[in-house]
Amino acid sequence: MAGFGLIVDGRFEEHFTGADHPECVERLVGVRSTFEAAGIPERCEPVELVRASEEWLARVHDVDYIREAHAACSRGEKVFHSTDTAVCAESADISREASGTLVSLCRSVLDGKLERGFAAMRPPGHHAERAVAMGFCLFNHVAVAAADLRARGVERVLICDWDVHHGNGTQHIFDEDPDVFFFSCHQVPLYPGTGMAEETGIGAGEGATLNVPLRPGSGDADFLASLDQGLRAAAKKFQPEFVLVSAGFDAHAADPLANLEVSTEAFGEATKILMSIADEHAGGRLVSTLEGGYDLEALAASSKLHVETMLAG
Repeated sequence: MAGFGLIVDGRFEEHFTGADHPECVERLVGVRSTFEAAGIPERCEPVELVRASEEWLARVHDVDYIREAHAACSRGEKVFHSTDTAVCAESADISREASGTLVSLCRSVLDGKLERGFAAMRPPGHHAERAVAMGFCLFNHVAVAAADLRARGVERVLICDWDVHHGNGTQHIFDEDPDVFFFSCHQVPLYPGTGMAEETGIGAGEGATLNVPLRPGSGDADFLASLDQGLRAAAKKFQPEFVLVSAGFDAHAADPLANLEVSTEAFGEATKILMSIADEHAGGRLVSTLEGGYDLEALAASSKLHVETMLAG
């Protein structure tokens, strides 16, 4: 059996966002230390860091935007495009390495060298638009990976985004693409203010987007139903060949930035649902990447259960 790929590298702890920023270094330090205490890295295959080429990034981002991000960081800017997207001198390079390493992980799964994988990286990516940085995100890692899979001959890619905040960047990048299906369950109302049920794609991509807004206070039942019913039915129709997950853990009841009531255990159940969808339609090919999650204990516990569930499967 092919192994499980794990990305959890100290390089992604070098993206400094300043004091009191919710997307802080401690998020990843906590995940990494929790994994190490549980012996998870020893059960996984490490994935070496890869810097995304401009060609890879330019499939989903404007070239001028890519260069602007690097220039802003090199100048010592503290924020890029939006006041919540804090950067340091290394941030563009680190985000570029996050995108490239996720591409590498997905290629290994596609080639059968690995069965599944998880990328614990930062900064996150799903809010990054084609030419706009926002929501703590510079480059859209899951979009870069999906575009690379399409370029390598995968005909249909499914992206499931269960972060509590709608993945506006990912949706908009693939709005007109019928071969990348974007699913998101998220709290509404909440940042970034997109992701209504009537947003279903544009032009040729009409019907390849499914948003399931969840009301504040929604818990495990609504969260899991959106996946087990809405996503499962959509996947049966779409027949994906590869499944990607934007795995934010900020729908957790303990998270300070949102108002859903999802338990740690529900993320394990959500993982099982995504595994079954990948097994049924995509030959088991499943890769997830960390997005949000801002209560340190809840993030570490949920990430641990997510990976342990995939390892056990």
